[in-house]
Amino acid sequence: MTEATASELDERVLGRRWTVRLDAASRGSAAVRVSCSRPSCAEQRLPSAAAGRTAAVAHLKSHLRAVGPRADAYCACRADNCRTHIRPADRHERAQPWRCGGAVVLAVVADREGRWWQATECCSRCAAATPGAKVVTTAPVSPGATAADSPTTAPAGVPQFSDRSSPGSRAREVPAPRAAPTRARHPQAKIAQRVIPHDLRPVALRDELIELGDLFRAYQQRDQPDLALLADLQERKARAFSTWADVTCEGALRWEARRAEQAAAATRLQHQQRTGGITGGDEPAVARLLTVPTQWEHARSVLAHVTDHTPLPGTDARLLVLMLTLRTAHTGTGNLVGQDLTALGLTDPEDLVEKLTGCGWLELPGTVGDLLASRPENATPITVPSLVPREDGTGPFTFGKKMRPKLSGWAQKVISDKKLRKAKATAATRLLALTLATQASAAGEVGSGGQGIAVEFLAGRVSVDSGELQHLVDQLTAADWLIDAALTGTHLTGQLTERVLPLTCPLRA
Repeated sequence: MTEATASELDERVLGRRWTVRLDAASRGSAAVRVSCSRPSCAEQRLPSAAAGRTAAVAHLKSHLRAVGPRADAYCACRADNCRTHIRPADRHERAQPWRCGGAVVLAVVADREGRWWQATECCSRCAAATPGAKVVTTAPVSPGATAADSPTTAPAGVPQFSDRSSPGSRAREVPAPRAAPTRARHPQAKIAQRVIPHDLRPVALRDELIELGDLFRAYQQRDQPDLALLADLQERKARAFSTWADVTCEGALRWEARRAEQAAAATRLQHQQRTGGITGGDEPAVARLLTVPTQWEHARSVLAHVTDHTPLPGTDARLLVLMLTLRTAHTGTGNLVGQDLTALGLTDPEDLVEKLTGCGWLELPGTVGDLLASRPENATPITVPSLVPREDGTGPFTFGKKMRPKLSGWAQKVISDKKLRKAKATAATRLLALTLATQASAAGEVGSGGQGIAVEFLAGRVSVDSGELQHLVDQLTAADWLIDAALTGTHLTGQLTERVLPLTCPLRA
């Protein structure tokens, strides 16, 4: 700025500036107070923020009507060395004064939240450069103004805006609070506050997660709760999150899957209590030992794994491998006592254990005799190497350490059923009981949809010839496990009795 210009500014008067504020009157109260920085203005108290905002705007308008911009004033904000007067590019080099210009105006700037309004007497160039400023009125350009002071020729009373603004008028308007800036964001698929990665594979899993997220959000918009529907959604979520955890090896997802299982069980129980024990149609609710579909699927997965990985032939070996697998499924290790083996009804448990250790499928710290003699207070630790998790933490099963004892307890309940023990049921009969418990409908019908179970499937699961199945079916009928059983050359049909329904793992309809 030249010395002549500085001299001229010394002869001009400093622009005026005042602020009207809206503040809380006291803590815990809805009342507000309106204050003005002009010393002659008294503070006002209003009962609400809306009333206070109206009063604040009216007070500011009264000031704007009473005063007008003075043509001989210079920018009020300039006295504070504001950023408008120092160009950002020059801050790290040297402070260059902003070249003010244009007519003198009264400009108003409002807080985004509507908590204060500030009126400033400044040049039109500074008003145009101030974000959110609105020109209320303009002073006539003084006759002595130079071209440097006013880069754009305009009639008196019209502010000299930059090319980003259009000429305003003398309307005395107070700007409304500015809205918070919005940022464009790419839509993200979410479920349970988790972002579903766009590159998650398999695609079917990602589609299931997205659909579940939409269904949960839709459920939250319902006017009336539907606990049966919510339980179904939680069960689907448990399965999907378990698969997601398998894909990503993220422990938090597995923990979320278990929480969904618990939520599904609790919701299902609550639904039964609200409906007086009716689950859907006219069927009474069944208090099952394994309560949710996820547990039922895990039980079926263990039986299928044992069918494919038993190292020795015969039903006795199949039943023993099944029970040892359930004891060690999570880490490949577990504890065993002699009674666990003798209660299985095996023909020669000692010989079977010898063969399992001999082929390397089972590892013991001592002899088989020590195992058979062990009691609960000195249980024998056992190891099944094929079930020990690999270096990446994965194994043949996806359930956690809390699920394992539930499945083991369920299988123990089935094979040690009181009537099976009294009938001295063979290992084959007990394996058939386990298989039928996982291959029946919710009402106890054998097979899915009342179609029965293929004889070939049953023979493979029990490890017997198909011709031996009729004897096993007769044993289960005598032990009050089956009624109306009919075995043909291709299928077994029938109905599980009401007393064993709590031990079943129903197939999906």
